[in-house]
Amino acid sequence: MAPTNVSPVPLRISPGRRLPQLFAGLALYGISTGMQIEAALGLAPWDVLHEALHKITGLSFGTVTAMTSVVVLLCWIPIKQRPGVGTIANVLLVSTSIDLTLWVMPTPDDMVTRVVLMVLAVALNGLATAAYIGVRLGPGPRDGLMTGVSARSGYAIRWVRTGIEVVVLASGWLLGGTVGIGTLLYALAIGPLAQAFLPIVTWRPQAEAKIGH
Repeated sequence: MAPTNVSPVPLRISPGRRLPQLFAGLALYGISTGMQIEAALGLAPWDVLHEALHKITGLSFGTVTAMTSVVVLLCWIPIKQRPGVGTIANVLLVSTSIDLTLWVMPTPDDMVTRVVLMVLAVALNGLATAAYIGVRLGPGPRDGLMTGVSARSGYAIRWVRTGIEVVVLASGWLLGGTVGIGTLLYALAIGPLAQAFLPIVTWRPQAEAKIGH
């Protein structure tokens, strides 16, 4: 099966179809992140760092996430990456939906509920990742860093992503972030989940759709 084409497409093409999916995907991404935080069984690598900075600074989790996104975007300059509308929306919507989720959702008391919440959070995060990538309106800050470094260095994306996330995870853990079974589940499942959902939710121009048939 050929890989799904997720190369950027200008916003002027089908904005009424693509923007709602972008916003919904980013909101769901933030909600699923909040769910994994409340499960308290380990976080995604970047969120381990976010949690550590949240504890150190006293700022909300969403605020720290947004601020980290801005720092990552600054790293795009030397690798000559260009943000799209999806990139900016990612910074604003993900951070906001994380904080709203944490505000309304309590941490479960029993382990069974926490495990179910963790598994559901990872599954929804995979769908959300595919949804916002699939509208082809520009990568999120962290995805753009990964693809930009890969393009400039010549190393495969999987190795660049692994390298970045190992450094981020280790830094977050050393600063006091939560690492656990949820971290391992996320690391193993998020790639296959996003790949499985991508063909279903990816937007295609009419020309591409005809070729696909």
